[in-house]
Order: sequence, then structure tokens, then C-alpha cells
Amino acid sequence: QLQASGGGLVQAGGSLRLSCAASGRTFSSYAVGWFRQAPGKEREFVAAIRWGGASTYYADFVKGRFTISKDNAKNTWTLQMNTLKPEDTAVYYCASGNGLGLTTLDAWGQGTQVTVSS
Repeated sequence: QLQASGGGLVQAGGSLRLSCAASGRTFSSYAVGWFRQAPGKEREFVAAIRWGGASTYYADFVKGRFTISKDNAKNTWTLQMNTLKPEDTAVYYCASGNGLGLTTLDAWGQGTQVTVSS
């Protein structure tokens, strides 16, 4: 099971930190990361990090603003979001799966709402 936390309301230009914790089993996915879904829009990939290494992969619209990191010992990963924009408003979901772009998923957490006001 994946449990996301850390969403909230922030003004444009502000920061939020999302966290995801994996529990209930030995964690062995290739990569972990985040997706988001805004109202009326399709789910989109945000960022991922290789679980057994350090490679990261970001969607173009978050490069330079968001940073993904992990703690293998704690089975957790985080998404530091800086310089937030109103268009970053969405429900953010943590996930794990195969491929650095998380092209196939093996676990999906509940979402956490991020709202960025202008």
C-alpha cells in the first residue's frame, strides 16, 4: 500500500513537500514517483526516481522546480515542489512501477490535493 501526504493550499511562488510511504510488503519496484490529475484533465506523469539507483526523470513542465528524492531504508519518497504555479493545482498521486517514466504501475496511492492560488 502507498500512502501519500503533504498536500495543501499555497500561494503562487510558494513551496510544498509531498511524501509517500510504502508499507505492507518488501518493496522492489523499479521506480517510484508521482502523477497528477487536474479537474477535467487526464492524469499526467510528474516525476520518478529509480528505486535501486539515483536516476531521475521529470516532466518538462516541472523541470527546475520540482525535485524527487527517496529513502530506501524507510520505503518513502518525496516530491519537493518549489515555485508553484496555479496550473500545478491538481490531485497528486504517488505510484510505483516499471520504467523510469512509470509506464506500467504496480501500486498506486490515494491522492493528496495541491491547490495553488494566484
